Amino acid sequence: MPNIKLSVAACFEDGFLDGLSGSAVTELFGKLPSDPVGGGRASFMLSPLSARKLKEYIEAAGKKGIGFNYLLNPACMDNTEYTRKGQKALRAAIDFVESVGAGSVTIALPSILPIIKKHNPALKVRVGVYARVDCVSKAKFWEDMGADCITLESISVNRNFSLLAAIRKAVKIELQLIANSNCLMFCPLSGQHMVNLSHASQKGHGSGGFLIDWCALRCSYMKLVEPVNYLRSEFIRPEDLGQYQILGYNNFKILERGAPAAAMLRRIRAYGEGGFDGNLLDLIQPYGYKEKRPGGLKDAAHFWKYFLRPGSVRLAGLMRIRRLAVNRGLLGAQEGEPVYIDNGKLDGFLAGFRDKDCRASDCLECGHCESYRRRAVAVDEGFRSRMLKEYEEVFRDMDSGRTWMRRRVRVSRS
Repeated sequence: MPNIKLSVAACFEDGFLDGLSGSAVTELFGKLPSDPVGGGRASFMLSPLSARKLKEYIEAAGKKGIGFNYLLNPACMDNTEYTRKGQKALRAAIDFVESVGAGSVTIALPSILPIIKKHNPALKVRVGVYARVDCVSKAKFWEDMGADCITLESISVNRNFSLLAAIRKAVKIELQLIANSNCLMFCPLSGQHMVNLSHASQKGHGSGGFLIDWCALRCSYMKLVEPVNYLRSEFIRPEDLGQYQILGYNNFKILERGAPAAAMLRRIRAYGEGGFDGNLLDLIQPYGYKEKRPGGLKDAAHFWKYFLRPGSVRLAGLMRIRRLAVNRGLLGAQEGEPVYIDNGKLDGFLAGFRDKDCRASDCLECGHCESYRRRAVAVDEGFRSRMLKEYEEVFRDMDSGRTWMRRRVRVSRS
């Protein structure tokens, strides 16, 4: 694709950086598994990584002409940013970003931006999706604050072409779109999910990095219950990037941190070439990868470091959730392709949104996504039935409290 710039989730597997040669990647983004500020993914989802290894990685990327963006992008810091201790930790985290050679930082909290501009002016500041910039006034606010780039909130913006055009016209700074997220449009879970994930990578938080990701479980369940939800989403197909370039958008973000190198390189190639023949989920789904990560016991130890919490959750409840996550492909490679979205059969899908106001529409009355679901989405019904049963068992335990409680709590009636 001409003039396209890709900002890509950093993968720390051997050979990944070499695989970027000749690609449209200009920047990688990532962070340590935890720091005092936190970020947009839980620690258990990220690669175990030391500060020294991160610095070496950034230097190696720099030699290939690829920059690095460090993520300090939580949706919430538990108000620690307004304490003396929290301010000291925040300033130290920002100084660390510069010390390892990152040229830019992503944030979501407005109060952090002036601190960076005053004390670390060499750092470029990108406003992340957790800032939820979804209208002209928010974009102008961040531009006036001194931001260098804004990543628009994909779940409410990517399908709204008149809004995209208005935001692009209103601000002069660089704008970025997330290309391959598969969240639900206008997702009702997103606010809670952002805060849950933010605290789950915040060093010193009371949770200790422990998180049963109810929002991710619910989202993946909703898609199996109604497979049309795979298409009621904000993803941008590689073939459709040009429609966004016409509006003035040339910078696209490619997810997902924690994905195997082969999966990430497949995504980079597809978006760089502007086409893909196969299962669209290979590009947009944040789980269910074909390939296993090579970490082995190291990755297993990293996972259990955050999940072995006898005082927080019953082991039986945790193992039920883990079994579901493994079978669903949430924790590793997925056997086969139980859900298949034929990317070639989605030609024309995006055009159907140009004259629609999805925010004000009832999906059941519209039927646009459902019509494409019938032609493009295939689900293994045996797999679907088994997984829905496992989901329902997990949710029943969580809703009743059995996931956490060892015995029934007696409530006094006096």
